[in-house]
Amino acid sequence: KQVIISKSRFGGVNARGSDLSFSKMTEVDMKGAILKYADFNSCTLTDVNMTNSNLIGADLKDAQCAGVQWEEVNLEGSDLTYANFEGANFKNAFLLEANLHGTNFTKANLSDAYLVDANLAKAIVFRKGQTSAALVVCDLIGVATDLSKEIRRRASAKTGIPIGHIVVAATHSHTAPDYTRELWLFLGGVRENPSRSEYIEKLISAPVEAIAKAYAIAEPATLACGTTPQRKPVAFNRRFVMQDGSVKTWMKLDSPGVVKSAGPVDPEIGLALFRSISQDRPIGIVSNFALHLDTVGGTKWSADYPFFIEKSLQEKMGEDMISLFATGCCGDINHVDPSTPQRHSADWIGAAIGDSILTGLESLTPSKDPSIFAKSLLVHLPSRDVSKEEVASSSEVVAAAKRKEKVEFLEHVDSYKNLVIDQFQRKQPFGKSTDLMTWGLSRSLAGVGPELPVEVTVMTMGRDLAIVCLPGEVFVELGLAIKQASPFRTTLVVELSNAVETIYIPHRAAYAGGSYEVTNSALRAGGGEILVEAALKLLRQAAAETVAK
Repeated sequence: KQVIISKSRFGGVNARGSDLSFSKMTEVDMKGAILKYADFNSCTLTDVNMTNSNLIGADLKDAQCAGVQWEEVNLEGSDLTYANFEGANFKNAFLLEANLHGTNFTKANLSDAYLVDANLAKAIVFRKGQTSAALVVCDLIGVATDLSKEIRRRASAKTGIPIGHIVVAATHSHTAPDYTRELWLFLGGVRENPSRSEYIEKLISAPVEAIAKAYAIAEPATLACGTTPQRKPVAFNRRFVMQDGSVKTWMKLDSPGVVKSAGPVDPEIGLALFRSISQDRPIGIVSNFALHLDTVGGTKWSADYPFFIEKSLQEKMGEDMISLFATGCCGDINHVDPSTPQRHSADWIGAAIGDSILTGLESLTPSKDPSIFAKSLLVHLPSRDVSKEEVASSSEVVAAAKRKEKVEFLEHVDSYKNLVIDQFQRKQPFGKSTDLMTWGLSRSLAGVGPELPVEVTVMTMGRDLAIVCLPGEVFVELGLAIKQASPFRTTLVVELSNAVETIYIPHRAAYAGGSYEVTNSALRAGGGEILVEAALKLLRQAAAETVAK
């Protein structure tokens, strides 16, 4: 502690757990050193080489590390709060789950660094008598039908939970792997890249193991549920009515031609709190809020703001408490306030939602009825049709974009969607576009015809809690319609469940206005209303059976 080290070599040294707080190191070579859990609090490092070192769990709070070499360093779980890394080299460094609050990375080299936090799969299993159900939420941008089918098949075989009682949902994190092409190859028996094939196996097996573990350790618990308002504004409708009657996405209220917002937000956070009866402590919170997960940006791995929700809840309720965030219907909702240029960060949004949840826990109502209902309903949504000529021109546009040629954004979006639909509608597609596509390739949906088969799933606990699970990116108005008509006191509506290939699911009126989300929907108008009807049919069946019991 408080040592001064200058012009020294410590390559490969084992200094695990050492206290180097308030020390000064100048021109020191620590390449390959083992520094797990070492204390560098308020340390000043100048011209130090930490390449290949292991600093898992190290404390670098308030450290001055400008220009230090951290190439290929493992900083997993380290506390980097307010550390100064200006101009530092973090190439290929591993910073998973490091505390980066207030960290200065100005002009730092973060190329290929694994940054921010882990992408996880979290599962909750409900069991009562002979009835069981499972919801697993993955930090992915979407759950492809191929992926959900394989996870549900394996999880059912391991646990005995019926496939129709298992839901695999995505949070819609935009800082997650684009896995669809590799999954398509894997399920077709093709192994082009061994490391990617290994990841696909993990992508399937990890959610399965989460469900199996939750099933195995299930214990008697109490349920309290309800809703609470999101107190700080974090969600905004991103579609705007223009003076000419059209609708545009991603505008500002003061942009020329803007009349008003095109739709509402859902201000409520749905909550379900589970407490262990034997341990008399909270073991998990399921929360549900309608807000797009695109608040981090870049190409580093992150679960986005739900990670920070869990952090804020665990600070108050203990690190063993699991926060399972299920994304609400937010196809037309994002975090950009159209009245100001300011954009809130993922940690600010997560903390704001976490604070609202903690306040809302005080007003939740205990459930007295432990009965469980679970059922899935297969519905067929009408997909848009694409002609042979449209597929040919779309292939040219996508190929040009792949060559980095300039292509108009909505034209690219529309063309790629047409190639995806072509794969679904025909056993012999018009276009041979597998070389042009990453997302959208599907073994399950190839050649299914003019309608997309998707499932709507409802799980209920007594008369108090209903969880409705829908495919695709659903407009907020459709989720609000389900909540309004639900016969259950608290209804959580979860999007991106078991299928993502619908892409956006607007309400019927939105098709008249157009814009990005309508352009990027695989469905014809009316598909969203079909989902609402199916959800309400299941909710009414669940309510009737609960009353009969």
